Amino acid sequence: MSEPPALPPSLPSLGETIATHGLSAKKSLGQNFLLDLNLTRKIARSAGPLEGRTVIEIGPGPGGLTRALLDQGASRVIAVERDDRIKPILEEIGLAYPGRLETHFADALDVHEPSLLEDLEIEEPVVIIANLPYNIATALLVKWLTFAPWPPFFDSLTLMFQREVAERITASPSSKAYGRLSILSQWRTDPKILFDIPARAFTPPPKVTSTVVRLDLRKEPKAEADADILQRVVAAAFSQRRKMLRQSLKALGVDTLALLEQAGIDPTARAETLSVEDFCELARTLKG
Repeated sequence: MSEPPALPPSLPSLGETIATHGLSAKKSLGQNFLLDLNLTRKIARSAGPLEGRTVIEIGPGPGGLTRALLDQGASRVIAVERDDRIKPILEEIGLAYPGRLETHFADALDVHEPSLLEDLEIEEPVVIIANLPYNIATALLVKWLTFAPWPPFFDSLTLMFQREVAERITASPSSKAYGRLSILSQWRTDPKILFDIPARAFTPPPKVTSTVVRLDLRKEPKAEADADILQRVVAAAFSQRRKMLRQSLKALGVDTLALLEQAGIDPTARAETLSVEDFCELARTLKG
């Protein structure tokens, strides 16, 4: 009779892991460690069923979310971490979940994620789930939202941001938080705020509340547009958000009145009043 499969070895608590490895959060890396395993499990569950899925995680730190993703049935977690101090911790988790954790030590802003998936037999798009380092969270989100070609390698993003950033992602036109992130996020995805995580749950506690946001890819973008041109238009429009578009869009170096007239948009309107579709119309008109 064959021997039953060995159970994975028990892992120490996250507090014990940090103490054993003498790990402390580095402000320069935007690190705040989430040590409550109930909360990391809640984040993992909020991403939807993970059984058989491949997950890309950015900034795993001491591995609380990594453990939760594997416990929830992810067939593979590909962790991207910049901090070499984390290496022995991730190695311990990898031993507890043989063949299911792959680590890459690199700056996530420089990583071309599809290259991480080469030679892997993946039947469906991956999901990205992460407690993002605050100092690169917005840049990473824009990178993924403007990925080319589209549709991308992933089909959903479940990410933790500062509450202020989460509100910008989900803001509606004519609201104070509405801007570049709102338009880029809502153009290609359907973003939803899921829940907040208080500062006291982190070590060290940040000075802000954190919020988990899930962004599911739309079957079709809200409107057709070139990602690079759309970014140019949005950046110009909101660079002087209190001014009329006929003034703020001069940063594009074109005849703004002609551009707005051709796009069918009131030149006296302000950026915050335009819909995602309006910005896409401007981008298409600018492209010609």
